Amino acid sequence: MATGRTHRPATRSRGIPEATVARLPLYLRALTALSERSVPTVSSEELATAAGVNSAKLRKDFSYLGSYGTRGVGYDVEYLVYQISRELGLTQDWPVVIVGIGNLGAALANYGGFASRGFRVAALIDADPAMAGKPVAGMPVQHSDELERIISDNGVSIGVIATPAGAAQQVCERLVAAGVTSILNFAPTVLSVPDGVDVRKVDLSIELQILAFHEQRKAGEEAATEAALAAAAEREGSTDGAADGTAAHRKGPDGDVPAVMPA
Repeated sequence: MATGRTHRPATRSRGIPEATVARLPLYLRALTALSERSVPTVSSEELATAAGVNSAKLRKDFSYLGSYGTRGVGYDVEYLVYQISRELGLTQDWPVVIVGIGNLGAALANYGGFASRGFRVAALIDADPAMAGKPVAGMPVQHSDELERIISDNGVSIGVIATPAGAAQQVCERLVAAGVTSILNFAPTVLSVPDGVDVRKVDLSIELQILAFHEQRKAGEEAATEAALAAAAEREGSTDGAADGTAAHRKGPDGDVPAVMPA
């Protein structure tokens, strides 16, 4: 079985833009859902909606893969699943180590989606001696003293860091020194890595802060709308009062007088 140490995806060498690469997993997720429902073909509009992008961008992305679909028919779902999986390197086995088996690390270890997407959790590693040997997700946790041996024995090139922020950089340096060239970082800190090492950062607090910004903006827009409506209502009331005043000025001793007297 091939491992992550023997092959690298060809996306960069083929000149696929990073923005396109970032969208390929979105397409794959939507296509996999269609495949599970035995849907044979899908139009660019339908797939774009399912993936959350516009159809023009989707067609441009697929052109980098050499896939243009069939006019009036759309894209073959199974072939696209294979094509994107191959481009992302998911048609082979990628052994992964998770370092830091606290609540988050344990949750990642229990995530069932790794195996179905081409990733095999090869080891769970933690610095706490009390954790050594404890089963998590059916695997015994191994002490961090074994990190380098584990990476070498399993041919690991992808590491997941789920440690506290203070330990993340040191763990990162050990992973890189042992041969890991791609890191998924869940620790709330920025990692410094040498050229040739890819880092993807997942920071839940940042995502929540972005959502808070949007919530605040929506609340501000709602308040502005309510203020505008209140101001409009106040102006309308003032206009009605003015109209009544004008009518009062036009009253004579015998009652109402027409605004325009007949000739």
